[in-house]
Amino acid sequence: MTIKNLPGGPFQGRPLVAALAIAALMLAAANLRGGLVVVGPLVVEIREALDINASAFSLLTTLPLICFGVVSICVPWLTRRWAPQQLAIVGLLVISAGVSLRLLEQFPLVILGTLLLGSAIAVLNVLIPGLVKAFFPRQVGLMTGLYSVTLSLGAGLGVYLAVPLMEQFGNWRYPVALWALLPLFCLLFWLPMLRVRGVGRPSNPVRVSLWRDKTAWAITLYMGLQSFYFYSMATWLPKILLESGLDAHQAGTATALINLVSIPFNLFVPIMAARMKDQRVLVLATFAASFTGVAGLWWQPAAAPLLWASLIGMGCGSSLSLALSFFVLRAANTAQATALSAMAQSIGYLLAALGPFSLGLLRDISGAWQWALAAMLALQLFQSGFGWMAARPVNVVPDQER
Repeated sequence: MTIKNLPGGPFQGRPLVAALAIAALMLAAANLRGGLVVVGPLVVEIREALDINASAFSLLTTLPLICFGVVSICVPWLTRRWAPQQLAIVGLLVISAGVSLRLLEQFPLVILGTLLLGSAIAVLNVLIPGLVKAFFPRQVGLMTGLYSVTLSLGAGLGVYLAVPLMEQFGNWRYPVALWALLPLFCLLFWLPMLRVRGVGRPSNPVRVSLWRDKTAWAITLYMGLQSFYFYSMATWLPKILLESGLDAHQAGTATALINLVSIPFNLFVPIMAARMKDQRVLVLATFAASFTGVAGLWWQPAAAPLLWASLIGMGCGSSLSLALSFFVLRAANTAQATALSAMAQSIGYLLAALGPFSLGLLRDISGAWQWALAAMLALQLFQSGFGWMAARPVNVVPDQER
């Protein structure tokens, strides 16, 4: 399907505007992780510049997840008062402002910038699935796949470019500043979206509530457990492999595979999901990859670390893409998609914030990683069960219609 022949939606017969819309969505996605993860490889330099300990530094990565959980639930309320395109533009401006504050030497201002950054990303996290459904109602699989891939690439670039840019310019602030400038560049593509007809604030906005819907809860818990899984593995896999006898290079290579292997699954799983009425076979395949990867770590982490990491990456990429697809596939319209996205991401990221802490606590209590990994295996069973319910060809039903 070419841009010129896009059927349905507001871009029928308008290939140039459709191309601008695709660029706007993808560039927004690229800015949703880079400004957060860029600080990871720069931990030593940032701690020295701000004169903070490890616990204080951890706030720079933990607070955004809490913001995701708290702010996401407010987004449907915002969309009843402002057009989603307007909110996206404001969100990009706030991302730029938040990253800029993280360049300063006063730690309270850095924390303020982190809160602004996390809040703005939370708004865009929720908005984009609804905008995908509004802009491209008959290409939701392809567009969700592209969005998911761009999200991962943005995170990968944030990590990959951090040290080379710091070494090139001699200061850690340069790679961070890049993520303050990129959102401003995105505005060139988002400003024309304000003129797109049929995608704005509803003339008679109605609050959509899904808290009594079983399918919405299944999607929410699937989203939450996959987030818990990803952030736990991304945080602790290097430590697990180091304690199993691997060196830092081997552990780093295996951990990098999680993001690298996930990329093709980010793209193709939503495309396949959109072509199916029932996605339960995808849920089972995702479960098989994730469960086998974690079971391998539990059994013999040093035996095949690249294989275990690749399987974990397959599971992470597929489960995230499935969760994003469910936001669109199980909703009848943009308002429902936004409400479902808000509900799932609010609870999902609060669960994600607990993941690394919970696994680390189990490790400290037991003195080994076996109990923590056994807990992850049990949670994989629950995740697949909720995914099985979410994958049934049943749309969510708002509470007002019951």
